[in-house]
Amino acid sequence: MADEEQNENVEETTPAPDAEATADAAASADGGADAPAGGSAPQLAPKERRRLARAAKAARRGPRPPRTPEERQAERDAARAKRAAARRARRAKARAAAASAPRGQPTPPREHGPGRQKERQGVVVSDKADKTITVRIDVVRRHRRYQKVVRSSTTLHAHDERNEAHVGDTVVVRESRPLSRTKRWRLVQVVERAK
Repeated sequence: MADEEQNENVEETTPAPDAEATADAAASADGGADAPAGGSAPQLAPKERRRLARAAKAARRGPRPPRTPEERQAERDAARAKRAAARRARRAKARAAAASAPRGQPTPPREHGPGRQKERQGVVVSDKADKTITVRIDVVRRHRRYQKVVRSSTTLHAHDERNEAHVGDTVVVRESRPLSRTKRWRLVQVVERAK
């Protein structure tokens, strides 16, 4: 019982902020931020300043009429649709700007278009099988991040109809239809004979 009376006394002693008082407090809070440290206006915490500004804005606007949940949801939907339209417009503008801007790095031309086979140059490392050679393709490239020169190689089997390439020869092979389980390449020419 005593606690309830004490709570009522506390509520009665704290005055409700009226519109002019909150507006004056908000104005003095803004002025207090710009005023020098030796000014007479007390410095308010940012949270307190925001609270007072919100209270002043609500007092200027006046009390809102009671709304049903459907009306509140419709208002939220309208605000969401408005933001979505603004987003779409901003993205379309950004896309148009990106399309009109010159590109920094052109894409390199493709190695081969449709209907043209790849060609590789390599060194014959084995010609033991009949009508088949094993070619080592050496690849030298620069690492994208570390810029170190990375050397790697791959071997492939190529069809040599007349058995004209031998170990150590530099040859050009061209992509072809599958000729066996491992052969997908065909010898085009022998560029340089082994010494």
